[in-house]
Amino acid sequence: MFLNTIQSTYGSRKKSTRVGRGIGSTLGKTCGRGHKGQKARSGGFHKVGFEGGQMPLQRRLPKIGFKSALSRFSSEVRLSDLEKINVELIDLNTLKALSIIPIFTKSVKIIDSGILTRAVRLAGLKCTAGAKAKIVALGGVIEV
Repeated sequence: MFLNTIQSTYGSRKKSTRVGRGIGSTLGKTCGRGHKGQKARSGGFHKVGFEGGQMPLQRRLPKIGFKSALSRFSSEVRLSDLEKINVELIDLNTLKALSIIPIFTKSVKIIDSGILTRAVRLAGLKCTAGAKAKIVALGGVIEV
C-alpha cells in the first residue's frame, strides 16, 4: 500500500450538486433559487435575524438579568471559614493572606453558614444579622 493509492470507500463522499447545467439536471436555469427577488440575486442575503424591516425577535423580547461590575470586588465568608483561622484579629488583609478571598477583593461580608464554636475578633468586615448574633453570643467582638 502506497500513499498515492489510498482512496476513500465508495459512497463515503457524496458528490456536490452542480447547478445551472440544463433542464435535465433538475437545477437548470434558475438553479434552485426561484424567480426574481433578493435571494435570487448574487450577494442578495441579509444579516442573520433580519425580518424584512419588522422589529427582530432578539429586540422584541425583554432584556433579563443584570450582573454588577462591582460584584468582582466583594466576597462572602462563612462562619465555618472563620472557625479554621487561628489568628487573634481577623480583617481584610488576614483573609487575603490566608487565600480565603481573592486578592482584589475590597469588601467582605460574613454570612451565617456553618458552625462557629469559639470567640473571634473582626475588624472592618460587614456581617449579616444572623452571623453577628452568633459571634456576639460566643463572646466575639465586631469592630467597624
